[in-house]
Amino acid sequence: MKIGCLKEIKKHEYRVGLIPSDVRSYVSRGHEVMIQKGAGEAAGFKDEEYVEAGATTVEDRKVIFSNSEMIVKVKEPLPEEYGLFKEDQILFTYLHLAADRILTEALLKAGIKGVAYETIEEKEGRLPCLQPMSEIAGRLAVQEGAKYLEKTFGGRGVLLGGVPGVERGKVGIIGGGVVGTNACKIATGIGAEVTILDIDARRLAYLDDIFGSRITALYSTDANVEKVLQECDLIIGAVLLPGAKAPVLVKRDQLKIMKPGAVIVDVAVDQGGCVETIKPTTHDNPVYVIDGVVHYGVANMPGAVALTSTKALTSATLPYGLMIAELGLEEACRRSEALKKGMNLYKGKCVYENVAKAFDMPFTSMDILL
Repeated sequence: MKIGCLKEIKKHEYRVGLIPSDVRSYVSRGHEVMIQKGAGEAAGFKDEEYVEAGATTVEDRKVIFSNSEMIVKVKEPLPEEYGLFKEDQILFTYLHLAADRILTEALLKAGIKGVAYETIEEKEGRLPCLQPMSEIAGRLAVQEGAKYLEKTFGGRGVLLGGVPGVERGKVGIIGGGVVGTNACKIATGIGAEVTILDIDARRLAYLDDIFGSRITALYSTDANVEKVLQECDLIIGAVLLPGAKAPVLVKRDQLKIMKPGAVIVDVAVDQGGCVETIKPTTHDNPVYVIDGVVHYGVANMPGAVALTSTKALTSATLPYGLMIAELGLEEACRRSEALKKGMNLYKGKCVYENVAKAFDMPFTSMDILL
């Protein structure tokens, strides 16, 4: 198979879809790999390393699009890339379609086969290609939230870990999945007072077991969400419904009960966000203030730690990419239920139910198409 890997053009996106060792894995199995020049530089990988691994470097992304059977990326395509896709081409990347109708319709029109990292799902609901980025985003959420609590950034001027003789800062985490658990690790590690909310009793029991008295684990009810909003200096939105738009759990009128200068970091922003007032921001302009509350909405948080996140991401995605290249997408989906769940679009059809529901569009099961 001919595989193409592009330099990401989303603002401040420094990750890359393939690293040199990935190229070596593809090439050793007889596949061809084209890498856009400079694609890996920001993450610490030079063009020469890709060439040594067996890739061909290409300056013009249009050449890669026109000559590749599978495009491997990190982030969803931007409008300037929509017209470059060709029918039946495989797109292997994060898509987050349920929050972007324009992108969804553009890719449906192009007739591509869209495999979304974030919906590849193994047994018991594990999302292997989303998990490493969720781990990083959860840890960064506390790090970024702590920074924007500083008075110079418009925050309350609170040190989350406190000092002897002064109360510690309070962190509220809405959602106890991978993002929430990793946010918990960092928040408790720096000494903050942490409350985490979830609707799953088993998950709350698990969190209570591993963190013990260092956290308060509560059922996510409207009353408990409001209590956390009132009391906490930092709120972290960590809600996920695989492939679907995030439910809105924090409403605009609830901002008035929060402390002036409190900070919200909504990690769910790339799926629409679980905070009504959140909107996507960038690393060079990450925050804005509504009703005295600082909002952080960077939609590609792991891009800030590009070397770590690229290595973590490509380790997770490589086995699935190789399976597609070796077997062809359709046969790979027949053999792998996890990969089949990663299918969002197929030759002009929406094949992921949560995306179809988000836009009230026709849904076609991959089981029928295979």
